[in-house]
Amino acid sequence: MAQHWPDRATHRRVWSLAWPMMLSNITVPLLGLVDTAVIGHLPEPHHLGAVALGGMIFSILYWAFGFLRMGTTGMVAQAHGREDGDRLRTLLGQSLVLGACIGLLILLLRTPLTTLALQLMGPESDVLTEATHYTEIRAFGAPAVLCNFALLGWFVGMQNTRIALILLTSTNLLNMLLDLLFVFGLGMKADGVALATVLAEYFSLLLGLWFCRRLLLKTAGQWLWPQLRRLRDYKALIQVNRYLFVRTVSLLLTFAFFTAQGAQQGTAILSANAVLLNFLLLISNALDGFAHATEALIGRAVGRRDPSEFRRILGCTAFWSLVSAIMLTLVFWLGGNTIIHLLTDITEVREIAGRYLPWIIILPLIGCWSFLLDGLFIGTTQVKAMQDTMLFSVFMVFAPIWWIAQPMGNHGLWLAFISLFAARGLSGGWVFWRMQRHNVWFS
Repeated sequence: MAQHWPDRATHRRVWSLAWPMMLSNITVPLLGLVDTAVIGHLPEPHHLGAVALGGMIFSILYWAFGFLRMGTTGMVAQAHGREDGDRLRTLLGQSLVLGACIGLLILLLRTPLTTLALQLMGPESDVLTEATHYTEIRAFGAPAVLCNFALLGWFVGMQNTRIALILLTSTNLLNMLLDLLFVFGLGMKADGVALATVLAEYFSLLLGLWFCRRLLLKTAGQWLWPQLRRLRDYKALIQVNRYLFVRTVSLLLTFAFFTAQGAQQGTAILSANAVLLNFLLLISNALDGFAHATEALIGRAVGRRDPSEFRRILGCTAFWSLVSAIMLTLVFWLGGNTIIHLLTDITEVREIAGRYLPWIIILPLIGCWSFLLDGLFIGTTQVKAMQDTMLFSVFMVFAPIWWIAQPMGNHGLWLAFISLFAARGLSGGWVFWRMQRHNVWFS
């Protein structure tokens, strides 16, 4: 049994993959804060509203295609474990082709897509005009963004999260510098922020491809060009991504529903919930680091057909996920109100956010298992399980609990939201137990 327990080398491997992803994840909300700070110093408020609305549209749109990262990681990790250099190249090429095609489709349909999204949000006329200019420019970055998703998934699968850290931090730093240049130096407005983002996205793509070339020069194998041209050779990748797409859209709809229900209870409740969701962003950024490590290392163990390594990795990542969840719970318990006061000066919003803070305090301990199991299912490419557990959690747990708990107001909404994470963890754990009994991982 001792060989199944994580040793020091396993702990080091997990942390060597987890910490770069944690740091790189932090740069994403930091970029949003810089965008807000730069445009927020302009005298007219509608510029800030335009950037906020346009940025949210593309965040949701790109998040829906996040499967390009997740689906690539598991398959690449397994090919890496088998030391199959040909397959590594094929997966890289296919993921880039798929990302470029979807990105070009978004670019071609940019006007009807963004027009519909802005009409649904119903902003005032000056915000709408500025947001239209912003979204028209941002759409040109779609091919680069989705190809970057594929590259990040490939690097994580290759167990090289430090390159992912370099890509994200250098890209976001360039974006910040270009923000300052275009807005304060050249006198541009929301269009300057959009242009800065697009240029940074293409810089990231070029830098990522350069890193790919360097890695492939050290990796045995060759390009199988016919597999990049034949549609039938994309079947495995498309099937994996199909399940991940359904899963991600279901999660997006839940977040949108949560926000809409908060808005119906008044602006103060909406604002307080938005403040507390920043805590969720911190939780997901921290725990996603171990989920990424699980994807890469578990996938490698499956590729090598090594059950002992599989158990050591899973035990190690489960341990550190739980430790991180306990630490986050303590941070929010002891300092949650202080963080709320840093995020908003509005007394009413502070009071309301403090009232619902206990839901955030317990969230890390309840949600850490769903993050960990997502990493397991991605690494083993058992992504249909991710889709099925998400659909079960949304429609059989979240929706009924919200319906029953409506008399509780916003507490009922948070109860349903926390129950979503609990259901994902429990249903995912049950699926894991079933698969473990039947040795699905290595069959």
